[in-house]
Amino acid sequence: MKKLKIAYSVLVLSGIGFIASAQNPVVQTNFTPDPAPMVYKDRVYMYAGDDIPGFDFYYMTKWRVYSSSDMANWTDHGVPISLESFSWARDRAWAAQCIERNGKFYWYICAQTVNNDMAIGVAVSDSPTGPFKDALGKPLISNGSWSNIDPTVYIDDDGQAYMYWGNGTLFYVKLNKDMVSYSGEIVEVPQSVEAFGGLRRPGRPEEVLQKGEQYKDVFVEGPWLFKRNSKYYLIYAGMTKGTECLSYSISDTPTGPWKYQGKIMTDQPTNSFTNHGGIIDFKGKSYLFYHTGLLPKGGSYGRSSAIEEFKFNADGSIPSIKMTKNGVEPIGVLNPYQRNEAETIAWSEKCSTKESKAIGVYVTDIRTGGFIKVKAVDFGKSSPTEFSATVAAGLDGGILEVRIDSVGGTKIAGIDVPRTGGWNTWKTLTSTIAEKVSGVHDVYFVFKGENITAGRELFNFDHWTFKK
Repeated sequence: MKKLKIAYSVLVLSGIGFIASAQNPVVQTNFTPDPAPMVYKDRVYMYAGDDIPGFDFYYMTKWRVYSSSDMANWTDHGVPISLESFSWARDRAWAAQCIERNGKFYWYICAQTVNNDMAIGVAVSDSPTGPFKDALGKPLISNGSWSNIDPTVYIDDDGQAYMYWGNGTLFYVKLNKDMVSYSGEIVEVPQSVEAFGGLRRPGRPEEVLQKGEQYKDVFVEGPWLFKRNSKYYLIYAGMTKGTECLSYSISDTPTGPWKYQGKIMTDQPTNSFTNHGGIIDFKGKSYLFYHTGLLPKGGSYGRSSAIEEFKFNADGSIPSIKMTKNGVEPIGVLNPYQRNEAETIAWSEKCSTKESKAIGVYVTDIRTGGFIKVKAVDFGKSSPTEFSATVAAGLDGGILEVRIDSVGGTKIAGIDVPRTGGWNTWKTLTSTIAEKVSGVHDVYFVFKGENITAGRELFNFDHWTFKK
């Protein structure tokens, strides 16, 4: 534990150096545990939970959605579902996954019921970002078991869908084509050394090891099922050295028997007891999604999604993956000459997001010294002539500066934000371009509040664009 604390301190105390190069965690405006990625058309959608800081347990009430076309700039789509979306749900909006079938999107969630057990439900939508609604009006899986958490769903090449879930005990069932019912019995997957590497039960990290004994791996929770080159992969949170790691097993069939392969991510300074993984391929690259507690005020009850690129070994095995602060590089560019949402962010400081029925998601709680970074913005061969931003302020709003390549980089535009008449009274303000810019750059929207009381909220920020 001492090594973990030292590594965490180095990450946190590295200050500006960390900020300048950081890409992980990929969302800084909210806590986003249990990331579940989904590739749909030319975007990756990340479905996540919502930890509430300041608590000493996983009291979670809603789920969030983000998306990206380049793996670096993530757009916040808000909260399409919450516990209130399910009449039978009471508490503990834990890990979930969304999957598409025939133009419909099915979001499998777990929650504590009014009967105080855990159950799995499903919401459905015509869009990956919602609105979603409870598909059944009751749980899909509810049998009094507290192991009914962390559902993962995979649709095989023959059209058969499978759902796995579990905590301590692993289950699966075959879903029907309607994706909201199942056929056959719920199957419990046998725990064995061959399948999951060990028989040590979860929840007992206090066990004292004998001299020379190694912690055995074991299935704990958070399964994730996918297929690659005719092999089925089941990654999951295992147990090692008193905390969770990511491990995996493989099989020739979607229902096993499973053969343990080893650990994917272990002995990393996550600052969080739990871990929860998901793997996708996108635009020819492979990515591991997981969570850490490394954001300020984070920890085991304040977890945030992170991403690492990796390559499968030649034999199909997954290599050991280390967490990094730099994360992944963008695999595309952003067009500045179209409307871009302010909540499309690669990295941010001293701001958060909020949503309203009238305008959707926007950036709020903006403070002096904060900024939003957007990566790989392609201005083309010729410089823009104007910059426009849509903002709202109930008081004198301060200054929005546009700089390139760093927080203190060349200033190419600036807007003095006045009081617009209210925090939801929006105005589009324009600035001429002060310095010519072309090619691909990281863009920083820097928040300043000259002659404004330190710490006061400055303005709200909805979207921006450049004009040639």
